[in-house]
Amino acid sequence: MCIAVAALTILDLSKVNVGLPSIEKSLGADSSALQVIVAGYALAFGLALVPAGRLGDLYSRKVMFVIGLSGFTVASALCALAPNIETLLVARILQGVAAGVQMPQVLGLVQQLFQGEARGRAFGLFGATIGVATAFGPTLGGLLIAVGGATDGWRLLFWMNVPLGIIALAFALRLLPRTQPHQPGARNLDLVGIVLLGIGVFAFMLPFVLTTGGPDDAPLRWLWLAASAAAIALFVLWERRYEAAGKSPAIQFALFRLGSYRNGLLLATAYFAAIPAVFLLTTLFLQQGLGYPPVFAGMVSIPFALTSAVSSLIGGRLVNRYGRSLVVLGLGIAFVGFVLLLVAAEVPPAEYSIWWMGGAMAVAGIGGGLVISPNQTLTLAEIPVTEGGVAGSMAQVGQRVGTAVGVAAASSLFFATLYREAPGADMVDTYHEGYRNGFLVTLALVLVALLIGLVDLRRRAKAAN
Repeated sequence: MCIAVAALTILDLSKVNVGLPSIEKSLGADSSALQVIVAGYALAFGLALVPAGRLGDLYSRKVMFVIGLSGFTVASALCALAPNIETLLVARILQGVAAGVQMPQVLGLVQQLFQGEARGRAFGLFGATIGVATAFGPTLGGLLIAVGGATDGWRLLFWMNVPLGIIALAFALRLLPRTQPHQPGARNLDLVGIVLLGIGVFAFMLPFVLTTGGPDDAPLRWLWLAASAAAIALFVLWERRYEAAGKSPAIQFALFRLGSYRNGLLLATAYFAAIPAVFLLTTLFLQQGLGYPPVFAGMVSIPFALTSAVSSLIGGRLVNRYGRSLVVLGLGIAFVGFVLLLVAAEVPPAEYSIWWMGGAMAVAGIGGGLVISPNQTLTLAEIPVTEGGVAGSMAQVGQRVGTAVGVAAASSLFFATLYREAPGADMVDTYHEGYRNGFLVTLALVLVALLIGLVDLRRRAKAAN
């Protein structure tokens, strides 16, 4: 049930992509507003993760899960009812906050309820569900827009969350455990540390959220990165002082001394910087560049969803035997699949491209399934159960930061290519060029993830000797 709710929140990272042209027509949204709808959700998601994870660890994961799920359901209804783009943006941010409240509770509960090989299988199911949600989202979005119409079909993308959220809420109240293990000693909440970390994450992600690739992008937005560095430096100083005083900090820095946790977090950040950008670029290219309806543009990701679901389940069973080498294999296969996806978009005639792209997605999905769930298991393998929520939330922060950076970098190159094209140019060729330029960013990010995996594999080999 918890994993199903996690999938519901992840769906909103991918299914809304296919609805962007519909939202643009219906509410008159510009490229900046569309960027906020995608990356702003990830920004709000990321900001809520650490405080929500810490509260769940200290007090009650069940209570925090119910709060997050309730807020997500209400915010989804507000999105569906939005009369203008301003209301939609506010509701979308609230939806992201609610998603960030409930997600770390899912990871904490998996840590709490499963041990050993059973935990690997649980994370295998988690990875399969997340992989299906990420890849099937565009198809589901396209179907809902086809049902609701080109103008207001996007509202169904949010309406579908309401009945599903209510059903999940009823199960959560009945099934989730009421008790959980806690750290010995006082259960204090480090508000100053949480605020400083939130400022640092916000200031880091904001310039990427505001990057559209258009002529109106303000160069001064990058000054936010300096503010982020200052906030993170203050956060580190405060946390060390807070811990030295005998109190429980927002984040235990000892966790980052664990190579499995540190490298797993970095790998997931790079990988999740690439994947949402791949799906966004592909749906934009197929809809706007090649003229496919939303439902067909979304269906190209179905093979990824199917193969990643199967390989995630297999990966969850094999991770304890093969460890990080399984993740490295998955990244290698995913990279090959994405290269084939780019070739399929560039080489065949437009009427055949979508079929070849679907085949390439199937290859990438095999690799993707061997990345998410095994990496999640390895990342949290040495984490104490009492720290499961906050450790999982930091991993999710990395993923959301990665999403914002990857989507901004790839989509800004895509749109920048369109903006600079001379009047009268062949727009199909322009969209091909934009897709290629943006896609090279995603390939580079997958290679970064692969490099991190190889570094961790070498570290484990040295430790074994």
